[in-house]
Amino acid sequence: MTSKPEPLWLFADQLGRHIHSAPEHSDRDIILIESTAALRRRGGHRQKAHLLLSGMRHLAAELGERAQLWQADGYRDALVELGRPVVVHEPTSRAAHDFVHALVEEGLVAEVLPNPSFALSREDFEKWAGTASSFRMETFYREQRRRFDILMDGDRPAGGTWNYDHENRESPPKSETLGVDPPWWPTEDEIDEQVRADLDALEIEWSGADGPRLFAVTTDEANEALRTFIDQRLATFGRYEDAIMGADWTMSHSLLSVPLNLSLLDPLDVVHAAEDAARSGDVDLAAAEGFIRQVIGWREFIWHLYWHFGAEYMTNNKLDAHVPLPDWFRDLDADAVTARCLSDALEGVRDRGWVHHIPRLMILGSHALQRNYDPAELTEWFRANFVDGYEWVMPVNVIGMSQHADGGLMATKPYTSGGAYINKMSDHCRSCDYNPKKRVGDDACPFTAGYWAFTHRHQEMLSANHRTARAVSTMNRLSDLDAVLEQEAHREVF
Repeated sequence: MTSKPEPLWLFADQLGRHIHSAPEHSDRDIILIESTAALRRRGGHRQKAHLLLSGMRHLAAELGERAQLWQADGYRDALVELGRPVVVHEPTSRAAHDFVHALVEEGLVAEVLPNPSFALSREDFEKWAGTASSFRMETFYREQRRRFDILMDGDRPAGGTWNYDHENRESPPKSETLGVDPPWWPTEDEIDEQVRADLDALEIEWSGADGPRLFAVTTDEANEALRTFIDQRLATFGRYEDAIMGADWTMSHSLLSVPLNLSLLDPLDVVHAAEDAARSGDVDLAAAEGFIRQVIGWREFIWHLYWHFGAEYMTNNKLDAHVPLPDWFRDLDADAVTARCLSDALEGVRDRGWVHHIPRLMILGSHALQRNYDPAELTEWFRANFVDGYEWVMPVNVIGMSQHADGGLMATKPYTSGGAYINKMSDHCRSCDYNPKKRVGDDACPFTAGYWAFTHRHQEMLSANHRTARAVSTMNRLSDLDAVLEQEAHREVF
């Protein structure tokens, strides 16, 4: 008689059907562990904790007798009580990696399997990376397209162009909302109700506000969310993906980052769905390409660089930024902020733990860059407060892309701007007390003035970069530069 194989222990971000019901796991029981110690250690946004617990409990309910849901202080406690070794997929953080490999030495884990949540394996990425000392996403993205035959016509990109970014930078329309069909929304159930009660009982000091669950936590829900996006919203995604509208936080964005990062969706299934829509003529190629670039380009690039750069990457601070995050920023106090764009971004983080990539980079990140906030502290802030933010997600996004603290290992220039960019790409400036055209005075835009203060502080570095040298030349022609610098050196109100 053949003995039953070891159970499969799934972390809370490994919940997809393509994982637990893969052929190699079909005979395995599933182990899910809610660790109170892990919840207390991670802290962060209340709604992210809800998503994690809701996802595990919904999966346990779906699998019935096949699944065991353990509630314990720590993971080790549950595994000891289980009384037999488990297998587990490689987790998504270095700390968890070290932990599960220690459990192997203790005999609690029989085998650590490759992580199944990304299209490209870590081994294949390292072969691609070779001995390179810096990396560009566009190069990686093109290799991904070739490797997985996504939007390719033979050895050429579909439509003859790799990147349609130039078509995906439209300013928001004059209307109050984009006017597209709404995204798919989940319906909460008894499981969500119990999760909310259990989180209340833990008495952990979460960040952010509690609120209705906004994101998919099961494979079926994630597939519904994907299909709604592809069928009703992808067509208008690309052209407005870099725009911001105060009264329309979803615009045409997919809202799939949470289910993707819970591993509810296979990324190749997602990009194939977008490709099929473009091939059939349902959406423009530019719209599909912009979305596909986010999934198999940016998301995978960030994952692999997290591991490739190693733990020491978190210590990078090439711009010598050491200002602690102010209380209003750390506490998500949107009401303490006058600048409409910054207040709206903080409100989105507070109320739902999510804003799309442009408020992250060009509002929150740009503000932090201009104000010299400590990049490691900022990285932890993003990890804790975003419902799609995990240990692997934020270091390269924040330290590299947003804060240029790695000195250019993965981005060719710092990403910051004055109020003119925000005025062009958002509708915030229409109702703001600050004037994006003004550098000095009570109504001077803190982004406009902050941009020139940042440029002055780092003029040597910026002058040496052909992409930013012109900004230094323009700064040197400002007749009121001294007044701008004096004003920003003492600015306390934003």
